[in-house]
Amino acid sequence: MKASALFLLSLGLPLLVGEGVAAKEPKDVLILSGHGGQVYPVAVAPDGKTLASGSADNTVILWDLATGKKLRTFTGHRGFVYAVAFSPDGKTLASGGIDDTLRLWDVGSGKAQATFSTKWAQSNNWFTAVAFSPDGKTLASGDSDDALILWDVATGKEKVRPTGHTGFVTSVAFSPDGKTLASGSWERKKGKDIGVVKLWDADTGKELATLTANTDQVSSVAFAPDGKTLAVSSLDKTVNLWDVAKRKVRSSITVPSERFLFRLPVAFTPDGKTLATAADNPGVIKLWDVDTGKERATLTGHIYAINSLAFTPDGKKLASGSNDETVRLWDIGAALAEKSER
Repeated sequence: MKASALFLLSLGLPLLVGEGVAAKEPKDVLILSGHGGQVYPVAVAPDGKTLASGSADNTVILWDLATGKKLRTFTGHRGFVYAVAFSPDGKTLASGGIDDTLRLWDVGSGKAQATFSTKWAQSNNWFTAVAFSPDGKTLASGDSDDALILWDVATGKEKVRPTGHTGFVTSVAFSPDGKTLASGSWERKKGKDIGVVKLWDADTGKELATLTANTDQVSSVAFAPDGKTLAVSSLDKTVNLWDVAKRKVRSSITVPSERFLFRLPVAFTPDGKTLATAADNPGVIKLWDVDTGKERATLTGHIYAINSLAFTPDGKKLASGSNDETVRLWDIGAALAEKSER
């Protein structure tokens, strides 16, 4: 297997292998087609009107969520785009890819604003995760060289590079108050794969805690809207809900899957009551009650693995990006209503 393929697998970014499994098409779903490759990240703008998606076709597309039409395509990356994030004011879009660049785009005009790079001379660094701080002044990135970096958005310079991870940094997330940064990684200890999550002081980069409860790589980290809970998904098919203050696992969700999961994205609804996860590779999404851990609904329609999930600000829609080269927008209210009628 080529090195690029091995890296995709190690990150939890799946390869298209074998036949897809057709699923019954649900009601109230908008399908966004336009990419020429697998869709990896998706992000919804703060105003809920647009969505950005990154792809293996080296582009980022901005979509109108009301109509499903393509508004513009951002080109410039020289490789797959693995991460996208909107600034809090929605005016800037960040994207990261395998070309060792983070790029900032003006959402309104589509023009490139800035390019950040680690400029590793003897490595092929890939940016795998990006997140803006709540005040929009800092951009956090994770990459394939085990690095977590906090960038000054205004200058494009590194503010601090927290050290401690010894494996690919697969996910990053700021707490809602902007004081804490969470990062997840895939590491090896004594010859075994483990998932490691670290909490950092977002200003100084000082390590606050290390959270270990998974037996395989961490796929995603996400803070609940109140900042009290951190969801950590792993390729061991579990999602642990951590009490951030106590540094303890409050509850766990076992994701049903008969196959090996390559990626396990998670996302909270804005009210924090529901958690969305991928499941049953390929193509299935589960909605879970955060308090009880019980399944609330199942969404089917994608025919290949799901790489990313993002809710609209009103919590009524869920966007998903998949290896079937599409983005789907789901009516969550309808899905939950259908579940309750059964």
